[in-house]
Amino acid sequence: MNVTILIPTALRGFVDRRSEVKVSGNTVGEAVRALAAAYPDLKHQIYADENNLRGFINVFLDGVNIKKLNGAETPVRDGGTIMLVPAIAGGG
Repeated sequence: MNVTILIPTALRGFVDRRSEVKVSGNTVGEAVRALAAAYPDLKHQIYADENNLRGFINVFLDGVNIKKLNGAETPVRDGGTIMLVPAIAGGG
């Protein structure tokens, strides 16, 4: 399946300043791994190890957090949209 991954501003420097990247994959995990393979510098920013995303990276498929679905094993539809959202810490 061909999906579009939306890249947040904070990570665009690792993907040639692109706001979105088209990749192939049958699951969310496959699609994100394809993105990381195409942009190795990004991989170090979003993956804690070979298989696990860093805890502060939230992933949404067509607007739904994949934690509410089947996680990285969630199937994607052709033309679907994955959004990477880094959690922002702050205080006041």
